[in-house]
Amino acid sequence: MARTAVPRRLGDRLRWSTAELVERRYESATAQTLALAVPGWPGHLPGQHLDLRLTAEDGYSTQRSYSLASAPDGDRIELTVQRVADGEVSPYLTDDLAVGDPVEVRGPVGGWFVWRPEEQSEPVLLVAGGSGLVPLMSMIRVRRAVGSRVPFRLVYSVRGSEDRIYVPELSHGEPGLDTTFLYTRTTPSGWPRAAGRLTGEDLARWGWPEDFEPTCYVCGPTGFVETAATYLVGNNHAPERIRTERFGPTGG
Repeated sequence: MARTAVPRRLGDRLRWSTAELVERRYESATAQTLALAVPGWPGHLPGQHLDLRLTAEDGYSTQRSYSLASAPDGDRIELTVQRVADGEVSPYLTDDLAVGDPVEVRGPVGGWFVWRPEEQSEPVLLVAGGSGLVPLMSMIRVRRAVGSRVPFRLVYSVRGSEDRIYVPELSHGEPGLDTTFLYTRTTPSGWPRAAGRLTGEDLARWGWPEDFEPTCYVCGPTGFVETAATYLVGNNHAPERIRTERFGPTGG
């Protein structure tokens, strides 16, 4: 495509910009939220992601895609990074990147896996596996920021309670947001559901009835997403109302 044919806003999103780390928060033993200042950030929709690039002194560079965790907030954005022990990028971001250090970012990217509060009034079902909660958390935060009364239900599957992220926000009983934690390996003492993987019965019990016609957003590892989407269709949810975002091994 010729440069002159690229709309200005799209062209801006395709250019690399320099961001600066301004804050770090620990979400779990392996996940951290990185707040970045990005001068001229054009804003984003909940569910979008960006590309992040690191360049070494010898010129070697590598990049990864990360979901945006925050609601739009001027020139500040937030990413939540899950550290991959043998990864190339995530250990640097979680262990070595210091406040004031620069990284390059490009975005926002994506237009399908998004929630548009000004256009969508139907109930929303969020289904997250592990760090797949990140883009869904952006939707929850935008809902809060704009004062939306659209009812949300979140079904969040993790290995154990120590693997949850955003616990303070998800535990304070936000009106209109129902959160259900599912544990696949270990459960807290006295937890009513036995440890195990997500089932269709879980989604029928803690999701929305199909006749409510919710929009369903499913994010997590590929196998989790494919299984959850299959269960939703099996529970008679319309396929066109099921939006999925998946991730797999990328080298971290």
